[in-house]
Amino acid sequence: MKDFVAGRWVTRGSYRTFEPERIARPWQVTDVGVQHLLSNADRELGRLDMYSMHVPNLELFIAMHVVKEATQSSKIEGTWTRIEEAILDREDVPVEKRDDWDGVQNYIAALGHAVRAVDTIPFSSRLIREAHRVLMRGVRGAHKAPGEFRKTQNWIGGATIDDAVFVPPSPASVPDLMSDLERFVHDESILLPDLLKIALIHYQF
Repeated sequence: MKDFVAGRWVTRGSYRTFEPERIARPWQVTDVGVQHLLSNADRELGRLDMYSMHVPNLELFIAMHVVKEATQSSKIEGTWTRIEEAILDREDVPVEKRDDWDGVQNYIAALGHAVRAVDTIPFSSRLIREAHRVLMRGVRGAHKAPGEFRKTQNWIGGATIDDAVFVPPSPASVPDLMSDLERFVHDESILLPDLLKIALIHYQF
């Protein structure tokens, strides 16, 4: 990881996009601090695994964590549904909150679909697109090419792209970046601890 540069800024007229460095490459972990953190994380995961054996209904326990993740992540898209609302039936949710409720339920369904599908479809652009198709089914943005990678430039923060807080890569870069991510996931010659590999996948995606 020494001397690794996360990416570079590319000027595109009045704004700049951040183009990430490709990660399907040899990696060497030399930072003792990272190794120490990894050791602590492995120990905590071991404790969590031990506790899981004492949970009366592990599936329900996991399902509630999925609901929590769905409500928290959906806030990024402006969807505001509390956990106690997410577990209600749709007819028990106030009418003005049902669109948000639908979004959270789609998140849960998309995650479930991906977990089941990964037994037959490897982690890939295809799997991600399938999950996205489920995520966008019948909710706000359903007309914006569900199941496809973006073909227009987006941005985060700011009323316009010129005053955005962050501008992701150009849509023209997305196919190559996703191919690089797939190679990183499946290349067995890249010898990294699983937790570090997962962290890099999450960051890059």
